[in-house]
Amino acid sequence: MSDLNNLDGWRALLSERNGARADEVVTKALVRDVELPGGAGTMALITLDNGFDHTKPNTFGPHGLFALNGALSEIAARTDLVAVGVTGKPFIFAVGADLKGAAAVTSREEALAIGRLGHHVFRRLGELPIPSFAFVNGAAMGGGLEIALHCTYRTISSGVPAVALPECFLGLVPGWGGTQLLPRLIGPAKAIKLIIENPLSQNRMTNGAQAFELGVADAMFEPADFLEESLRWAARVLTGDVAVERPSHEAADQDKTDRDTAGWDKAGWDKTVADARFLVDMKLHGASPAPYRALDLIAQARTASRDDGFAAEDEALADLLMSDELRAGLYSFDLVQRRAKRPAGAPDQALARKVTKVGVVGAGLMASQMALLFARRLEVPVVLTDLDQARLDKGVGYAHAEIDKLLAKGRVSADRANRLKGLVTGSLTKDAFADADFVIEAVFEDLAVKKQVFAEVEAVVSAECTLATNTSSLSLTEMGAELKHPERLVGFHFFNPVAVMPLLEIVKGGATDDATLATAFAVGKALKKSSVLVEDAPAFVVNRLLTRFMGEVIAAVDEGTPLETAEHALDDLGLPMTPFALLQLVGPAVGLHVAETLHEAFPDRFGVSENMAKLVASGKPGVYAPDFSLDPEAVALFAGGSSPSSAEEVRRRVLEALAEEIRIMLDEGVVAAAQDIDLCMILGAGWPFHLGGVTPFLDRSGFARPRFLQPGVASLPA
Repeated sequence: MSDLNNLDGWRALLSERNGARADEVVTKALVRDVELPGGAGTMALITLDNGFDHTKPNTFGPHGLFALNGALSEIAARTDLVAVGVTGKPFIFAVGADLKGAAAVTSREEALAIGRLGHHVFRRLGELPIPSFAFVNGAAMGGGLEIALHCTYRTISSGVPAVALPECFLGLVPGWGGTQLLPRLIGPAKAIKLIIENPLSQNRMTNGAQAFELGVADAMFEPADFLEESLRWAARVLTGDVAVERPSHEAADQDKTDRDTAGWDKAGWDKTVADARFLVDMKLHGASPAPYRALDLIAQARTASRDDGFAAEDEALADLLMSDELRAGLYSFDLVQRRAKRPAGAPDQALARKVTKVGVVGAGLMASQMALLFARRLEVPVVLTDLDQARLDKGVGYAHAEIDKLLAKGRVSADRANRLKGLVTGSLTKDAFADADFVIEAVFEDLAVKKQVFAEVEAVVSAECTLATNTSSLSLTEMGAELKHPERLVGFHFFNPVAVMPLLEIVKGGATDDATLATAFAVGKALKKSSVLVEDAPAFVVNRLLTRFMGEVIAAVDEGTPLETAEHALDDLGLPMTPFALLQLVGPAVGLHVAETLHEAFPDRFGVSENMAKLVASGKPGVYAPDFSLDPEAVALFAGGSSPSSAEEVRRRVLEALAEEIRIMLDEGVVAAAQDIDLCMILGAGWPFHLGGVTPFLDRSGFARPRFLQPGVASLPA
């Protein structure tokens, strides 16, 4: 364990340098004595509390760590205690390091001190002469979960919504014990799920019950009397009435038939790590160093001493804190957590009109998904319309069936399921929209069709009704040109699948007024979407950039580049899918239609591939067969070019094109700033945090001239 002199040195370093911020929200360690039931003795119970409600979770910066260390020093000096406990304020245990402070670190020395200080403080919980108990009453993420892992025993509330080690998602590793303690507690496979797999799956969370099932906690209790039951359980552990047994890798070495420790022996541990490394490589292709460092640490955890394991975490944390990928990850996190909640250019929300009924024109899959989302989030009547009874029945039936699935999974009660199904209805006529406050169309992507739809809707709705279009590429200004009140038309562009993708592009047409925009933003917020204001430009943001991206790749193939070469030319970015896999997901016909729309607007930059048209005419879903191998017939449609490019040439071509298109979009004022481009690509296209969306990567790789962002933004300080 680190000595007092080191602690004083860290205090001086972290308190006097720029990295220690006067505005740190300090999480205090409030200590009170608790007499345990059954005469088990006195426990010193620490409550972590930063003085705010659950909307500002407990985090740890340097001052918070020193506060916890001080509390533990006072407890260690006492001789009248039988145990120490740690719990959190209502709904929150702790969510880890203060990320604002991480972004302010300017030297590797400072980064190393942060890792060492965290280890020094947290490990004391597991090295006191008395047992320690973590009572995880609320969200426990990152360093918050690591506090619990350092304790001798853990209980968890079944109501905890989030248990996670999300560091790899941001570009870090769990650096305060997580990579060493968790694998030894639950085994390498389960630990890799929490440390690597979940973060790389759009930062998936685990709830309290799932964490208990994984073995993270020793006991689980209901939220209503969680602390009382946890204290009762702790007393029984201390008196010997409850024995907590855990598997170990030593036992696995001795008995390879034990199901509880299967895969914990050296061969099994090494294979689990190797398999995970292969999967990470398939997903990231080396684009982000953090998951690889985490795997190195997990491999070491099987036999490393606490000192050696924690020292290795310190070194990894220091290296990653001083990496551009981490700075891009923190930039991405800030966009999603802050900018998305305060959209640039959004009008005063006091102007928003109340929405008590929603109309959806169309009853296809997209329309049905929207209807279900409106019903679930707004809890107002939603009526779909279609000219065909069978399509209408299918659309309403889809929404009802999805509600039944939610019921079967226990995500809604029987009463709520019945209410939701009652809210979603269908009509063959648009007269059903007469009392609607918000009507959105989801019909075929054809300007003439949409104009006709809105003419019919305007004839029956009230003067205050907001008209919204889910168009992905067409001009709102043209769409509303013949409306009596074009000022109430707004773009409301969802991404598929509607319930999953968090981005909503809110598009301002040439006549759209502030009240309509305010209503759109209010509805988007109620739907729990992150809304970005976009000007009325062809294909808006995400589809415009993805189409330029795809267009350059397809053009390279048309010119004679082998499809596989072009398909994998940008693997090193770690994108969620390759270009032709993305084409298969959206459908070649949709991709071709957007390309044609953009070619009409910008013929010098967006082409229309004749070979793509052949693919659409063939009826094939893409270039991949059902087993994900390349379909030779589909690939043959792209043959004939005589000017092949290398993978590096394709990569450069695509990135230069993206840099050019973003610059043009910013000059055109399509969005307020480069940050909005990045937010759209993260939330609408799933581009990874370690890229910072797209502009930070273009900056640091030299394709953006001049830079989109100032040096030190999404990158190391200049």
